[in-house]
Amino acid sequence: MMDRSKLSMRWLEIFLLAARTGSIQKTAAESGLSASTVSQHLHSLQSSLGVALLDHSKRPMQLTSAGVIFARYVEDGIRLIRRGETELTTGNWAESRDLRFGMVDDFDSEVAPELAQFLATALPKCRFMHYTRPSHAILQLLVEQKLDAAVATRPLNDMPGLVEYRLLRDPFVLAVPSSSTFNAEEFLSGKSGLPFLRYSGAQIIGNLIEIHLRRLKVTLPNRFEMESNHSLMGLVAEGSGWAISTPASYFRAKRFHDRVTLLPFPAKGFARNLSLFSTDVFPPGMAEVVASALRRLIARNFTEPVVSKVPWLAHEFMVLGGDEPGPAKTETED
Repeated sequence: MMDRSKLSMRWLEIFLLAARTGSIQKTAAESGLSASTVSQHLHSLQSSLGVALLDHSKRPMQLTSAGVIFARYVEDGIRLIRRGETELTTGNWAESRDLRFGMVDDFDSEVAPELAQFLATALPKCRFMHYTRPSHAILQLLVEQKLDAAVATRPLNDMPGLVEYRLLRDPFVLAVPSSSTFNAEEFLSGKSGLPFLRYSGAQIIGNLIEIHLRRLKVTLPNRFEMESNHSLMGLVAEGSGWAISTPASYFRAKRFHDRVTLLPFPAKGFARNLSLFSTDVFPPGMAEVVASALRRLIARNFTEPVVSKVPWLAHEFMVLGGDEPGPAKTETED
């Protein structure tokens, strides 16, 4: 009979990581262990169970039928253990010892430094690891449980296992050269003669724009596609094109403000929403305190200065907050 007391949490964690990566080498790289140590952990687990969990003959390595069943239980079990550990060690959340936090690059300059100061004071015993990434990369790190909480654009699809705390409604607008005399409808219809500058299709913001254009049956030539917000705004400022962007993206590119004008999106408007996301084992009390601090910082550093400069955005570009958190779900917005 199997001696269950000899099963190691480390074995189980390495098993789940190997199941996800399909590779001993990738598991070693992500865990910080040597490949031989990873192999030994997996061998020890399978020997203790008396069952083969991984098919090493396949490339990438795959779970056996027994491994599929076992992985499901292990994943649920480790999640419960982590939740219990978190609740025990953070009954007083100020006693927290570790926080892996991600910040979408939109907020890295204005919001992240002040948030770090706030957290350093509120969590005097905590060790921080801060990551800055585009939203899609941030969300992937959360799903892989490499982050505890992070700020990102709400994804296009549901994100099981994540809890959402809404922060900001960031409406889509047209960013055009200040020297231009064309209106928004003329830009969308191609009458301006300037090329349309797209955000990268690898980014959530780029996908949101393309989905809405298809919904409106608007087709624009695909000549320029850019990952860098500053490069895109720079081209607009130079009069080399126009873009569909957001007030938050515009505000980040401060050096171009005097040469870029924002116009309301014509017809049916739309927006992206930025939120604080946390894993389901992250203490809700801590998440709510962080979300509240973020809302204050976003208002002071983004919505208030932008609305003072572009008053017609007052009822569009706004902090969202105070409502109950919920699972991270896709929402359709008119």
